[in-house]
Amino acid sequence: MLEQESNSTISKTTRLPRKRFYRARAHSNPLSDSHFPVPISPNQVDYPLHYPQLFPSSDQVDGSKKIQFADIGCGFGGLLISLSTLFPETLMIGMELRDKVTEYVKERILALRIAIPGQYQNVSVVRTNSMKYIPNYFEKGQLSKMFFLFPDPHFKEKNHRRRVISPHLLDEYAYALGVGGIIYTITDVEELGEWMKSCLDGHPMFEALTHEELEADPVVKLLSSATEEGQKVARNGGQTFQAVYRRIARCL
Repeated sequence: MLEQESNSTISKTTRLPRKRFYRARAHSNPLSDSHFPVPISPNQVDYPLHYPQLFPSSDQVDGSKKIQFADIGCGFGGLLISLSTLFPETLMIGMELRDKVTEYVKERILALRIAIPGQYQNVSVVRTNSMKYIPNYFEKGQLSKMFFLFPDPHFKEKNHRRRVISPHLLDEYAYALGVGGIIYTITDVEELGEWMKSCLDGHPMFEALTHEELEADPVVKLLSSATEEGQKVARNGGQTFQAVYRRIARCL
């Protein structure tokens, strides 16, 4: 009986966690104070905790292999799961503020690791506020890709300061991204799409990818199909607005 109760959140057919037990509000207030552990600096990030097969102990963390992809506001982890098999040698992490959603992604990754031994060892998730703590997790130039998929639009003008893409936050993202790194954004809200594109156009350390580069990038195709939000937009026949930019060196 106790075993049945403990497994009630797991699907009997897929052996994956069931989302209905982890539902939460669509978005959280990023300016509110939440209580969760935060590393003092990037070298304090617990790699053995996130990637136990790759780093069985802290003694084996030599700094040669670091997280390169960050999915900001990763939701239920659809993009991370797709990226994990597309880039099996790359460490990646989802950063999510909602506790129930973070727990779902953790359980999903653990279930996939058990179901398919040897896979999904390069992906993890952490509950944190990425608008405050990016420098705590990533060194200068550490990342090669950052993802912002269907972020909270914060429609009211007084709440635009809560938007995850803004001129001052782009400074932090430019710090964490190496030269040549890519920032991917997508939304189904046209005004927000224009806002994000305007912010990126106005920043001296980002330039838009060309049409040819977008066509050649396999990740771009996942932006609208890998996440629950993107699939919902597609089912409803909605439109999406992408902005994909490259981190460039500052021109002197």
